[in-house]
Amino acid sequence: MKSIRINRQPIRTLVAILAVAAVPVGAVAVPALAGASTTTTTATCPTGWGSLPEASTYRGAGTLTGVRTGRHACYDRVVFDVKGKPSWFRVEYVKNVSTVGQGEIVPLRGGAKLQIVLSVPSYDDAGRSTYNPGNPDELTNVSGYRTFRQLATAGSFEGETTIGVGVRARLPFRVFTLPGSDGTSRIVVDVAHSW
Repeated sequence: MKSIRINRQPIRTLVAILAVAAVPVGAVAVPALAGASTTTTTATCPTGWGSLPEASTYRGAGTLTGVRTGRHACYDRVVFDVKGKPSWFRVEYVKNVSTVGQGEIVPLRGGAKLQIVLSVPSYDDAGRSTYNPGNPDELTNVSGYRTFRQLATAGSFEGETTIGVGVRARLPFRVFTLPGSDGTSRIVVDVAHSW
């Protein structure tokens, strides 16, 4: 009797294909990259902010010395550095931000315009500049920010400084002050990424 040889290669291939197809997509193990974290965290964003005007009820004394911005998980932030005590502020959405003294419209990118008025000048008692940005139309580089589109100065006049912020849309914001060291303080404006 003649021996019959069975080719088992196609059967092994078929079994391997069926085994892979039976594994759910989410169950496939993927090796972690060296140095990479395999855990993810979801930020819990603050709530209760609004888009109506906000103003403080006190008056401080100081001068503006710097403007900084930062990106956070839930909002974009602008910080105004003040030499002196925390100062009065008014923050509100407006149709247009205008230069102080002249009343010319400050062009701002974005779907909404936030006007920030600080009762701190950007000059000292002798008239010397305490904050002199390199580009008054681009106070900081906000490319890549989720909410901010542009920060521009509208000028400093009669003890007040006005800043215009181009925002992606009319989004909720909050304003607060923080004391610093050596007689400094900060005025902080956070604008949320979403409602």
